[in-house]
Amino acid sequence: AEGKPPIYSGKWARASEEEVEAELAKGTPFAVRFRVPQDELVTIQDSIRGEVTWNTNTLGDFIIMRSNGLPVYNFCVAVDDADMRISHVVRAEEHLPNTLRQVLIYNALGLTPPQFAHCSLILAPDRSKLSKRHGATSVGEFEDEGYLSEALMNYLALLGWNDGTEQEIFSKEELVDKFSLERITKSAAIFDKQKLNWMNSQYIRQLDQQALGAMLARLWQQQGFLKEGSGDGEEVMPKFVEIFQEALITLNQSVDEFNTLLQYPLASTLESKKAKKCIEGGFFDVAKYIVDSYFVSGEFKELVETNPEGFKDWMKAAGKEMGKKGKDLFLPMRICMTGCMQGPDVGDQVFLVNKAEPLIASDDLVSFADRMALLRQLTEEHSKSTVEVTTNA
Repeated sequence: AEGKPPIYSGKWARASEEEVEAELAKGTPFAVRFRVPQDELVTIQDSIRGEVTWNTNTLGDFIIMRSNGLPVYNFCVAVDDADMRISHVVRAEEHLPNTLRQVLIYNALGLTPPQFAHCSLILAPDRSKLSKRHGATSVGEFEDEGYLSEALMNYLALLGWNDGTEQEIFSKEELVDKFSLERITKSAAIFDKQKLNWMNSQYIRQLDQQALGAMLARLWQQQGFLKEGSGDGEEVMPKFVEIFQEALITLNQSVDEFNTLLQYPLASTLESKKAKKCIEGGFFDVAKYIVDSYFVSGEFKELVETNPEGFKDWMKAAGKEMGKKGKDLFLPMRICMTGCMQGPDVGDQVFLVNKAEPLIASDDLVSFADRMALLRQLTEEHSKSTVEVTTNA
């Protein structure tokens, strides 16, 4: 009724020898209990919580071996830790109630208890106990989501601990050098996924480009994003890393970023209100130039297939020929090539899309040939509608 844990009544602790022998003779199953001394105070110096004291009257005799002959956790862990000469036990505050039982066992066996340190729980943003409903809860799950082990270790170390400075990024060596139990706080830490994301992005940015490329290649192979026989995707990986390293929050995001780049939402972009000014400013003049250069003269088609790195020079020359420059040239070119009004450098996207077709297994991939075919179709439809409007006028 008072919310206190039940305490063993002590019936068999006070039983006579005759009563005990009678039950044993009948084959009655029995457990072995630890006789707890009464009216004593047990005190430990917890490295995090300071002095913690219990009154033994709150406990009662507790089981150390069940009726099936198996010893219980608190007895096993005390004996095992003593046998292994464990010097420090660092664990969650949930284990504080176990500590009284374990210290009593240590004392009864004439053993020296280890130094205890009970950390506060890690809570979810709503201050409830962290669980699967809040997302990944195991190291393996975080790895599957594309988090780097170094970033996760760094972030977890800062949940309830700091070195007394404003520093947030620590190498493993720095953590080993600076970490101390005394700097762990008593208050519960809040698991902030956004902060973890930020930290992971910082670690990704610090990676050598070649090392990041190797990580992404392994990931893409595991997810089937790289076609079999494509090796490490060396045709596209250096350029992809160059473009997206600063933007990646997790490694898994790389697949989404590449898939977005491989799409060609030209029709929906042209139907949007944002594209209206560009269309009125001569979009289809640029589109027709590109279509003619690809399908009629073949100049642009040859460039894309043999020298996509030369796209920027070709675009400048095209601008001079059309008498267009600045936004009047670059935005229509971007929309024609990528189907979008914004994104990474257009020349880089042309390069990646061209190189991706034989390497990348993606349902989102619209090849450059298909892009140009769609652009020609829309250009012809626009030209036809313009002629009809003029004729009707």
